[in-house]
Amino acid sequence: MLDSSSTGRIDCDVHNAVADISDLFPYLPPRWSDYCVEHGVDNLAPSYYPPGMAFSARPEARTGELPPGSDPVAVAGHVLGGDDLGVLNCLYGVQPIHNEDWAVAMTRALNDWQAERWLAADDRWRASIVVPPQNPHRAAEEIDRHAADPGFVQVLLLAYSEMPLGRRLYWPIYEAAARHGLPVAVHPGVAGGNPLLPVGWPSYCLEDYAGAAGVMQSQLVSLVCEGVFSKYPGLRVVLQESGVTWLPSLLWRLDKNWKGLRREVPWVDRLPSEVVREHVRFTVAPFDGPDDGAVVRRTVEQIGSVDLLLFASDYPHWHHRDAERSLLRHLSEAEAARVLHGNAADLYGLDVTAATT
Repeated sequence: MLDSSSTGRIDCDVHNAVADISDLFPYLPPRWSDYCVEHGVDNLAPSYYPPGMAFSARPEARTGELPPGSDPVAVAGHVLGGDDLGVLNCLYGVQPIHNEDWAVAMTRALNDWQAERWLAADDRWRASIVVPPQNPHRAAEEIDRHAADPGFVQVLLLAYSEMPLGRRLYWPIYEAAARHGLPVAVHPGVAGGNPLLPVGWPSYCLEDYAGAAGVMQSQLVSLVCEGVFSKYPGLRVVLQESGVTWLPSLLWRLDKNWKGLRREVPWVDRLPSEVVREHVRFTVAPFDGPDDGAVVRRTVEQIGSVDLLLFASDYPHWHHRDAERSLLRHLSEAEAARVLHGNAADLYGLDVTAATT
């Protein structure tokens, strides 16, 4: 466990962006760079955050002509202090590509670009391995390709998947991640053709934004009930950017129903809440609770411990309230230290004090 007096933060959700698709061409086979040019594919930037809306980027992240999050020097200046570390989650739209061969080529290029453009340029960065979920076996190959690189510390999946992430189709991804001791992060984003809400397609961005927590709850229930953690007991999963105050009620309901239906899922051999507390962590940006110390204390008590929580800025996205003001100031010094760096250091095997030495 790290000494909180001598360590910096570990920011577990920083979004680096590709400025132009041509930036990936040096890492693509000519077949696929030619394909992009000949078919007029000039951008795969996701539209999860409408670029003109305020919450899509903080004012300081709008650094001119480049998209927010695409300048490594500017991002480091905005996010990282001298002893800090940051975990990059690149949401460039390669995972939704339906052509499996193209998707594999683009994810490989994106990871190689991250390694050269970001990780090699600043040793305070760590990154998530982007994988093509369309073909879990080839996704596992991509995990194997980067697992020995200490700059890559987890695997990135998107929450709006073709089917629930607990389904056995995806298990090769979890097998590879567990074999290499890498957590799997699940982040809001589209990786399939399903509607953004359980009842269909929303009309407004607000609906999608507010409904993200419901999707994450569904994925959490799937991972537990399908037996992913029973099959891979060493696996850890990080649920990102969807809040945490919904967790106590979900765990209570899941425990209650498991008691009556557990013969249906014999591999879940203990309370689901115990499984979640052992295997799952949650980033705290945006923190989905009021700036109320009593609410924060009650939430921490109900989830069982601050050890489930990971600090994140969600840079460059601009939420109405950050974790410092809505969560951390209501915790004890020891609890805040766990959230700021201790929990992530344990999860990812990181030493913040080594970042600048």
